[in-house]
Amino acid sequence: MAVSKAIKRRTHRLVKSKHMLKGITVASFLESTIVPVPLEAVLVPLMQARREQLWLIALMATVGCAVGALFGYALGYYLFDVLGDWLIQLLSSPEQFEQVKSKMAREGFWFVLTLGVAPIPFQIAMLAAGATQYSLPWFLLATVLARSLRYFGLALVVYIAGNEAERLIRRYNFRAIAFATAVVLGLWALSAWLGG
Repeated sequence: MAVSKAIKRRTHRLVKSKHMLKGITVASFLESTIVPVPLEAVLVPLMQARREQLWLIALMATVGCAVGALFGYALGYYLFDVLGDWLIQLLSSPEQFEQVKSKMAREGFWFVLTLGVAPIPFQIAMLAAGATQYSLPWFLLATVLARSLRYFGLALVVYIAGNEAERLIRRYNFRAIAFATAVVLGLWALSAWLGG
């Protein structure tokens, strides 16, 4: 309850701020790297209040996430030998991380795309991509596609539903995420079938 009130207060301040777009970019960076609070809690009310900048807000959220993904990838790539055990304990378990590394080696692009859409902490995918030295361009492409789907999807709901968007998103959020994840998994299966 206290977290919800704090988010509402900060969102209200951000709506009126001339630094709103920079704030969204930084918030998206933090959400994709270290802050476990979903950005939607801030984005939807902000998009409703600043509809004239709706698509720009979605773009800046995507940019912030992409920069955060690069940061997480670099951590995995350059510092995993030094910080790996601590990061694994912080974000998951050694068993989970080994499973993620295995998935990354076999199905990197689709795995990153699925984690970017699904309501699962994305940090572990970033670290695993860097630690396994997965292709950086493919990692970035999957990240940008997944987060664009997420943020521009929210913008589209606000564009269509207006002030009802927040209520609709709260009511159907899980179903929408499940549907988007199912679509990505279906495409993943189709690509595997066509490729093999």
